[in-house]
Amino acid sequence: MSEHRVPHAAGSIHDLVRKATHSPAIMTKAETIRLAEHVLKGGEHATEEEQAIAKRAALDPEGVNAAEIELLGAGARPPKNKLPATA
Repeated sequence: MSEHRVPHAAGSIHDLVRKATHSPAIMTKAETIRLAEHVLKGGEHATEEEQAIAKRAALDPEGVNAAEIELLGAGARPPKNKLPATA
């Protein structure tokens, strides 16, 4: 039988981004505000759309839907390194 974990508050930005991209519907108001503030502070080069959503989320975290929270999570995710493969 698989274990079902109870959702908990994300401890780091990394955990918060993962929660936003995988389970945006269970984000708390505090987590949504924290993610929005991270995006607004230049969190990994957010687009203009992500910044606009972050501004709304910071003021009214209940006014953003799960799809918008997921987009914020994607905007806060660090860019993937494009290092050449070593042989």
